[in-house]
Amino acid sequence: MPPFAIIALILILARATTELWLSRLNQRHVRADANEVPPAFHGIIDEGTYRRSVDYTLAKSRFGDIANVFDAVVLIAVLFSGVLPWAFGKFSATFGTSVWAMAGFLFITATALNIPGSPFAWYAQFKLEERFGFNTTTMKTWVLDRVKSFLLAILLGYPLLALVLKLIEWAGSNWWIWAAAVVIAFQLLLLLIAPAVIMPLFNKFTPLPQGSTLRERLFALAQRTDFPTRSIEVMDGSKRSRHSNAFFTGFGRFRKIVLFDTLIAQLTEPELESVLAHEIGHYKKRHVLKLLGVSIAGVFVAFAAVAWLARQQWFYHAFGFGYHAGFAAANVVPAMLLFALLAGTISFWFSPLIHIWSRRFEYEADAFARTTMGEAQPLVQALRKLTEKNLSNLTPHPLYSGFYYSHPTLLERERALQTTA
Repeated sequence: MPPFAIIALILILARATTELWLSRLNQRHVRADANEVPPAFHGIIDEGTYRRSVDYTLAKSRFGDIANVFDAVVLIAVLFSGVLPWAFGKFSATFGTSVWAMAGFLFITATALNIPGSPFAWYAQFKLEERFGFNTTTMKTWVLDRVKSFLLAILLGYPLLALVLKLIEWAGSNWWIWAAAVVIAFQLLLLLIAPAVIMPLFNKFTPLPQGSTLRERLFALAQRTDFPTRSIEVMDGSKRSRHSNAFFTGFGRFRKIVLFDTLIAQLTEPELESVLAHEIGHYKKRHVLKLLGVSIAGVFVAFAAVAWLARQQWFYHAFGFGYHAGFAAANVVPAMLLFALLAGTISFWFSPLIHIWSRRFEYEADAFARTTMGEAQPLVQALRKLTEKNLSNLTPHPLYSGFYYSHPTLLERERALQTTA
């Protein structure tokens, strides 16, 4: 086995082993307080709900262990069995090496690699979530969601792939700069049109009724925080799950605030206002722009890495591909495919750093909500209810939380709000 192939295999196994270790560490930590509600949560959650949250956490964790091991086995098999270079050779011989053919190879390969995980997605939705009373999705909806996603990928993703590959021939050695710019422009366009065009394909959005006290309260909040929005809408999240959420999406005239119908059913109007104030806090603190900036930088780094790897003979030979120099789509496609498969293995180790940044944003948005509301209690109550209704893990191990939690835990957020107050 070539040296880099050995390195890649070690990295994949290291990630899989670390994920299992972190999961078991968290499971032991949760079990340590499983028999009674920890003192810090007395008066916040009743014993029956706490035990269900423990059971839910452990069930998801055990299922995640199986899924992660399966994913690692599939990845190793795909990378080191020789199936990718064999499929690439067969596909090229049959359909040629035109831009559209090579885009088709990438698209078909990505689709095929998603198929093995479908049974796990089905089990998570219709067995695990069903067991704890969260699933409201019908099989028809579940299948239609996947069909719609696939058709959107064909309509939008396939032409984008073809354009990126065409830029290799048009721009030569600088193709990756133009490709990154095109992908970023496409992502920004999606952010602009998704609320009006794409999201309604999956969910129904209904404006809050005129004259309702909730609508007046939330629009008053948007006005006094100088948050530009033309619409506050309710999404039928209960169509798929009893989990709840709120968010704002889009830019300019397409921006809208979205509340899950499950969230409205769970919280009082002051609590809903505090949740929306938190979301507005992300906007006012420029978290969205900062995350967008990091995303843009990440796209450029990714394409620069692909362009560099596409010139490395050892990289191709490590996974059984033949190497051909030159700026042609067929010469770069293997590097794109291999980079996409290996990127998660590398990015996993940076997740704690990313989550530190993300949690800082959450604290800042919480503080903004507390200041805007004039008190912390409505947001505290909302967070407690959401934690209870979603059976969130109240006692994650700190190391596990560092790798997987983009948001602080309930106690961490409450302490920060009290400190701010």
